[in-house]
Amino acid sequence: MTDSSLDPVRPGRAARTAGTVRIVGAGLLGSSIGHALRLLGVDVVLDDASPAQLRLAVDYGAGRLAAPDDRPVLIVVAVPPDVTADVIERELRAHPGVVVTDVASVKLEPYLELRKRGVDLTHYIGSHPLAGRERGGAISARADIFIGRPWVVCRDDETRASDLAVVEGLALDLGAMPLEMTPQEHDEAVALTSHVPQLVASLLAGRFVAAPEGSLRLTGQGVRDTTRIAASAPELWVQILGANAAPVVAVLDELAGDLRAVADALRDPAAPGARRALADTIRRGNEGVERLPGKHGQNRRFEQIVVRVDDTAGQLGRLFGDLGELGVNIEDLRLEHSPGAQFGLAELSVVPSAVHEAVAGLEKRGWKIASVPHA
Repeated sequence: MTDSSLDPVRPGRAARTAGTVRIVGAGLLGSSIGHALRLLGVDVVLDDASPAQLRLAVDYGAGRLAAPDDRPVLIVVAVPPDVTADVIERELRAHPGVVVTDVASVKLEPYLELRKRGVDLTHYIGSHPLAGRERGGAISARADIFIGRPWVVCRDDETRASDLAVVEGLALDLGAMPLEMTPQEHDEAVALTSHVPQLVASLLAGRFVAAPEGSLRLTGQGVRDTTRIAASAPELWVQILGANAAPVVAVLDELAGDLRAVADALRDPAAPGARRALADTIRRGNEGVERLPGKHGQNRRFEQIVVRVDDTAGQLGRLFGDLGELGVNIEDLRLEHSPGAQFGLAELSVVPSAVHEAVAGLEKRGWKIASVPHA
C-alpha cells in the first residue's frame, strides 16, 4: 500500500494561504482543513495526541508528519474543547510570532482561561467554522464541508491586521464566509442555533427509548428531521455544553417557560385564550423559520413541490433529468419514504416563478404530484 500523503497535489486555484500550515488535531475538522489546503497546493503538517489518528489522517492524505525544520506561517488548533486552551498556549510558546487560531465550537471560555494564565495572545485569533458531520474522525474528513458555511473570526483590540488577514484568508481559501464576532456574541449565538437544538433533539429522541414498537412504525419525515442530530457523540457534547453552560441555560429557561405555557393551554383547550395561545405558538414558529437564511445564506424563499417517486432504480435520476429539460433548478431536496409502500415522496424546493412550469411539465411526463403550493 502506498502512502497517499506523498501523492502529488494539483492546485485548483491560487491560495491566499502561503507557506506551511501546522494543524494540531487530526480529527474531522483538522483533517478536512488539511485536505482542502492540500488541494490548493499548500504544505500541511499534522500533529495529534493519538499516534493512530495521526497516522490515519496522513494515510488519507490530509497532510504530512512534522519535521524538525518546519516553519509554519499559521497554526490551526482543532482539538476537543477541554484541552483547547492548553494546546493554544503550548503552540504560542513553541512558535513565537506565528499566527495561531483554533476551531473550537466555544470561544469565550478558552480565551478567558488563557488571559487568566497571562499568556501573550498578540498572535492568537479564535475562530469557528460552522461546519461538520455527524460522523467524526479523520476517516470522515472531506475537503468541501466548509464551502458556503459561515466561519466566525473573533478578533480583539490587540489583533494585527496582518494576522487577521491570515485567518480570514484561510476561511476564504476553504470556501467559507468569514464573519467577525466577539467571543461572547459567538457563544450566545451558537447556544441558540446549535447547542440548544442538540439538546432538544436528544430529549425528543430519548422519548423513543421506551415507546411501543407500534408507535415508532408511524414515524414520518418530520420526526426524522427534528431528531437527526440526536445521533451526535455524547463525549464531545458533554464538553461543548459544559464550556458554554451559561448561554445554553439562558435559552433553556426561556424555552421551558414556552413549554409550560403550551402545556397549560392544552390542559383545557376549551378555556378562554387557550386556542389563541396554541395558534400564537405555531405562528411564532412560522415567523422564526422565515428568518432563517436559505441557500448560500440568502433570505430568498422557495416553494415546495412534492412528487411521488417509485422505489426503483433510476427514478430520481429521471426526475432530475426531466426537471433539467424543463429548465427548473432544484434549490433543495428532501426525501420521505412511506412505511410499507414501494414509493417515496420527493419534496423539491424551487423558486416561486418556476412552480407552474415544473408541475405542468412533470405531469405531462407522467409524474404524480402529491402536493403543490397554494396559489
